[in-house]
Amino acid sequence: MKHLLNLFAAVALLIWGTHLVRTGVLRVFGAKLRTFLARSLGNRFTAALSGIGVTALVQSSTATSLMTASFVGQGLISLPAALAVMRGADIGTAIMALLFAQDLSWLSPVFIFVGVVLFITRQASTAGRVGRVFIGLGLMLLALERVVQATEPMMASPITQMLLTSLASDLWMEILIGAVLAIVSYSSLAVVLLIAAMADTHVVPLGMALGMVLGANLGNGLAAVLTMAKSSVEVRQVTIGNMVFKILGVLLMAPFIGLWIQHVEPLLPGTSHSVVLFHLAYNIIISVGFIGFTDWVAHWVARLLPKPAGAQGGRPHHLDPSALATPSLAISFAVREALYQADVVETMLLGVMDVIKKNDEDLAQRLRRMDDEVDELYSSIKYYLTKISRDDLGEEESRRWADIISFTINMEQIGDIIERVLQDIEEKKIKKGRQFSEAGMAEITELHERLVSNLRLGMSVFLNGNVRDAQRLLEEKVHFRNLERAYATSHLMRLSDRAVHSMETSSLHIDLISDLKRINSHISSIAYPILESAGVLAPSRLKNPRSMAEPQGDHS
Repeated sequence: MKHLLNLFAAVALLIWGTHLVRTGVLRVFGAKLRTFLARSLGNRFTAALSGIGVTALVQSSTATSLMTASFVGQGLISLPAALAVMRGADIGTAIMALLFAQDLSWLSPVFIFVGVVLFITRQASTAGRVGRVFIGLGLMLLALERVVQATEPMMASPITQMLLTSLASDLWMEILIGAVLAIVSYSSLAVVLLIAAMADTHVVPLGMALGMVLGANLGNGLAAVLTMAKSSVEVRQVTIGNMVFKILGVLLMAPFIGLWIQHVEPLLPGTSHSVVLFHLAYNIIISVGFIGFTDWVAHWVARLLPKPAGAQGGRPHHLDPSALATPSLAISFAVREALYQADVVETMLLGVMDVIKKNDEDLAQRLRRMDDEVDELYSSIKYYLTKISRDDLGEEESRRWADIISFTINMEQIGDIIERVLQDIEEKKIKKGRQFSEAGMAEITELHERLVSNLRLGMSVFLNGNVRDAQRLLEEKVHFRNLERAYATSHLMRLSDRAVHSMETSSLHIDLISDLKRINSHISSIAYPILESAGVLAPSRLKNPRSMAEPQGDHS
């Protein structure tokens, strides 16, 4: 029992070490790896090479799959290109298994010592996150050593020998065991290293070990499918397409296990090398041999799992729950959803002028109902962001997290204001059959056009973080405020001249241009985080803050 517990503890330590390395690398290099991957998708061969490199660093083909699927969802790459990336990702994990199969146990204390020092002394910095990666590498090497030590005494047990004898002749049972281990551990790399260590100490015969390796690869693909079962269609298409290749690979390689043992194994220095090289050979064959079939598999998967015709209501379009394990990727999904929320707000804003000009009450009611979608999207984005651990975010990602929250709040409040504006137009203009004066309509039209332009500029500032555009946005705030004051004065002058239309719509006119100014103030707020981060935001606009009381009312 003691030896079995030691083995379980060693396996758990191996899985945990793999997790530390994967999450640590993603926290330090997640955004850069995503950019590198996006720039390497010109054709299927460069895509496969980028998949090898990214997965070798991340040590998780699932993480690579998620990043790739996000590009498919954005329309940046096609599904065949994404499947080509996954062909390279499988080779990347196999290369890492080959590296860890070497006798690197002497590096374990070095990695752990350096990692702990960096993590404790510089925990919140990049150095601290690199320390986390070193700790994970050290724990993986230590765990492999402990697996060997724990399995040696187990060989003396007659129960172990009897169990292995009963399983050794059933290839499909071996594949099933390997698949279950990969699903439970969520890491085919950890399982392959475990199988290699057990085969090296003769706990399992080589033939059984090779069958379990095939199962581990199959289980890795199945784990990704199960994990992302509730994700977007684009993500599921990538994982299912990858699973198809893994199944084809198992069917192709299973009959050659005997030939491998007979002709290849005698040429290798050890049993563990035979296991990891078989794992590498399997992934090279299904990657290089099947890369020409990516178009065919993509076409089949697209027919099996078609994209929905359109989204409904306020349901999130881009908030993929499976991306939460990769904070940098989850942040990018939240940005996309926030921009979609802004698109809905823009549609509402554009419709306001049609309602005013055409007295279209049905359109006004449809636009008012869209505010419910804006509110639902705000709630979804906020809830999604709260599920991202702030401790897992770097300094830049933490700022981006706060920017998204601020942006979505502003969009939600703009939607509320537009809804009230539309209600006022219905009650004070459409139902009473009133019209704005020609001069008043021209003023409202100009303010509205400037407001739409500012909203689009604000969306660009939020997406790109351009300091000059943010400064322009604040300059527009001043211009808009001056226009609002000038047009309010012009309206009062028309009232003094007893203009009929101006008198009938006076209350609505004043409220409308005031609401448009409030909307513009919310749009201008998008610029503040960008300018503050750049250090170009003045601390106060007051000439003499000490001698002046804080003004009441609107601070815009």
